[in-house]
Amino acid sequence: MEKMPTQQARAELMATSDEFRRLAAQHSSYDRRIEELSSRKFPSQEEQIEEARLKKLKLHLKDQMQHMVEDADESVH
Repeated sequence: MEKMPTQQARAELMATSDEFRRLAAQHSSYDRRIEELSSRKFPSQEEQIEEARLKKLKLHLKDQMQHMVEDADESVH
């Protein structure tokens, strides 16, 4: 039951927050690049470092987005 308000908060933020949309777009961009890098059979050391860096950045964006969702969710209750 708790997921529905979170999903609604996320949808509301996507519709109303430029910052949330920017973070979501960047998260998707990182995700696509990580998939590209991880699909390589023999990635170079630079590619391995880039993949690790992007995973950390992607997680940071996810955390930021989650905080925004939680703040929006709390303001509804």
